[in-house]
Amino acid sequence: MTFEIALVYGVLLGAVILWASDRLRVDLVGLLALLALALTGILTPAEALAGFSDPVVLMIAGLFVVGEGLFQTGVAQAIGRLPARIAGESEVRLLAVIMLMVASLSAFMSSTGTVAVMLPVVVGLAWERGIPPSRLLIPLAAASLLGGMLTLIGTPPNIVVSNHLSAMGREPFGFFTFTPVGLVMVVVGLGFMILVGRHLLPERPPPGSVTGPPATSVAALSEAYGLPATLFRTRIPADSPIAGSTIQELEIRRRFGVNVVGLRRADHERSAGRRPGGGLWPAPPPFPGLRTGPGLRPGLGIESTPPSTRFRAGDEVWLQGRPKAVADFVGAHRLELLPDVEGPEVPEGMGLVEVLLTPDSSLVGKTIEESGVREKYRVTVLSVRRMGEPLEADLSITPLRFGDTLLVKGAWDRIRLLERERSDFVVTGLPRELDRAVRPYGKAPLAVAIMVSMMLVMALDLLPPVLAVLTAAAAMVLTGCVGAEEGYRSINWQGVVLIATVLPVARALEVTGGMDLIVDALSGPLALAGPLALLAVLFIMTSAMSQVISNTATAVLLAPIAFQLALNLDARPEPFLMGIAVAASTAFATPIASPVNTLVLGPGGYRFGDFFRIGVALQLLLLMATLLVVPLLFPFHEAGM
Repeated sequence: MTFEIALVYGVLLGAVILWASDRLRVDLVGLLALLALALTGILTPAEALAGFSDPVVLMIAGLFVVGEGLFQTGVAQAIGRLPARIAGESEVRLLAVIMLMVASLSAFMSSTGTVAVMLPVVVGLAWERGIPPSRLLIPLAAASLLGGMLTLIGTPPNIVVSNHLSAMGREPFGFFTFTPVGLVMVVVGLGFMILVGRHLLPERPPPGSVTGPPATSVAALSEAYGLPATLFRTRIPADSPIAGSTIQELEIRRRFGVNVVGLRRADHERSAGRRPGGGLWPAPPPFPGLRTGPGLRPGLGIESTPPSTRFRAGDEVWLQGRPKAVADFVGAHRLELLPDVEGPEVPEGMGLVEVLLTPDSSLVGKTIEESGVREKYRVTVLSVRRMGEPLEADLSITPLRFGDTLLVKGAWDRIRLLERERSDFVVTGLPRELDRAVRPYGKAPLAVAIMVSMMLVMALDLLPPVLAVLTAAAAMVLTGCVGAEEGYRSINWQGVVLIATVLPVARALEVTGGMDLIVDALSGPLALAGPLALLAVLFIMTSAMSQVISNTATAVLLAPIAFQLALNLDARPEPFLMGIAVAASTAFATPIASPVNTLVLGPGGYRFGDFFRIGVALQLLLLMATLLVVPLLFPFHEAGM
C-alpha cells in the first residue's frame, strides 16, 4: 500500500466517522475531505472541483425545482388528500392506501418532500379514526423510501449508478428501467407491513399528547398551546408613551417577551359605541385587575401587526405573553387593560400554524430572537412545545432543540411560505382555515403538464436526462408555477454540495490505485462464490453504510467498486449497480438513517427499537427479493456467454 492510498483511505475513514457522529454538517464534512485531497496533491484543482459541474449534481438540483412547482401549485397536496376519500374506516386499508399514495409521490418527488407533504395529512387521518399516529408513520417513512426505487429521478442513488454506467461507456439506465424492480420492492414492503409489520408497530401517542384529534383548526391549535391563558386586550390612552411609536422601535418582544398579535384602530366603528350594522355594544363588565382572556374577535376591524405598525392613542391592542411580562409592559407604558372578548383567538386574515424543527435545522441551538424567523418570514413565534408539553421557560433566552414544535402566527400568505419550507422545519399542524385562504391552484394543470412532458422526454430518450430536467425546471419558473427565488430556496443545497464533494473522493480512490486494492481484496473470495454472492455482499454493504451515512454518498463510493468487481468476474455491471441502488433506499433500521425517519420520530412517539425491529426484518426481505428479481431482469452474463 502506497502513502497516497493510505492517505485517501484515512481521509475517507475520517469522513465516514464524522458523518456517523453527526458532529458536523454532512456537506461540510464532504468539503473538508475534498480540501484534504486537493491540498495534499492527490487531486488537481480541476479534479477536485469537477463534481460541481457533474450532470448528477445539476440534475438533482433541477429536480428540487420541479418538485417545488408541484408543491406550490397544490398538486402534491391534492394527491395527499385522496387517502381520506378512498380508505374508509379500515386501518389496514388506510395503511395500504397511504403507502401506495406515498410511494407514487416519492417516485417523482424527494422522499423528504413527500413526507413533509403527507405528515400532517396522515396524522390528521389517524386521529380522525381513533388510531394512534404511531400505527401509520413508520409505514409512511418506509413507503417514501420504497417509492424512490420506482424511477430514475425517485432518489439520487438511482441517478448516481446510471450516470456511472454512462461514464464507463455503458448504456445508462432509462427513466423507467427501475420500475419493474421498484414495483416488486413496493409490493414486498406493502405486504410485509400489512401482514407482519403492523403487528410490530407500537400503539403509542406522541410524548405529552392526549388522545383525540390533532389541532386542525385555529381554535384547537391555540388551545393545545395554552394560548387563551396568555392573551390580553388593552387600550392606548392619550398620555401613553408608545403612541406614535412602531412595534420595531419599541422592541417589545426583546425587552418584555410580549407579542403584539392584533390591533383595532381608534377610529373604527366600534369606538363610537355602535355594532357594525347598527345597534349598541353592551357596556363592558367591570375589570377588577389583570385577567387573561380568550382573545380576538374577527370581523371587527382587527388588523395584523407587522413590525412597522405604528400605535395611535385610543387603539385597542391584543398582547400575548406570560401574565407577569404583560403586566410589566402595561405598567411601563401606562396602557389600559380591557375586559375579555368572546371569540376566536386571532384576527380575521391572520393564521396560526404548528411547525416541527428538523434534525439539520439552522434554528436548533438558537433562541427565537437569534433564529431570525420574524425577519425572514414576517411571522411571530407565540409558543413552543417540547416533548408534547408547552415550554414554560422564557423563550427569549431558551435555545431551541430538534423536535421542538413552534406555534407561529402570521398572515395566511406568510403561512403559505412556511408551508413550502422544508430545510429548517416542516409544517405539521395545518388549520382547516388555510383551505379557505387563497391557494394558487390555477396553475396545477400546467405544473402537471411540465412534469409529464419531462417524463416522456426522458422515457423516449429525446434529450439527455440532465437537459430534460433543467428544461422542466426552467419551464416551472417561466410559467410562474414557482418563483425564481422560491426555486433557488427549494434546492437542498446541503445534499447538492455533499454529492459534488463526494464524487471527487471516488476519483481519488481511482487515481491512487486505492479502488484496485479494494477490488483485488474482494475479487478472490467472491470469484469462487459467484456473481450472486457478490450481489448479496454489495447489497449488505450498501444497506449497512446507508444506516449511518448518506445513501447518496454510499452509492457514489460503492458504484465504481461494484463496476470493477463485475468486470473482474466477467459479469455485466448492470445487476450489481441496480442492487446498490435498491440497497441505498433501505435506510429503515434507525431513526437517523434517513431524514424521513427522523421527521416521523417525534410525531409518532417512536423509540430507536421501533425502527430497528421493523427495519431489519424489511431489509432482509428486500435482500431476498433483490437476489431473486434482479438477476432475472438483469442477467449476470450476456446471452450466449
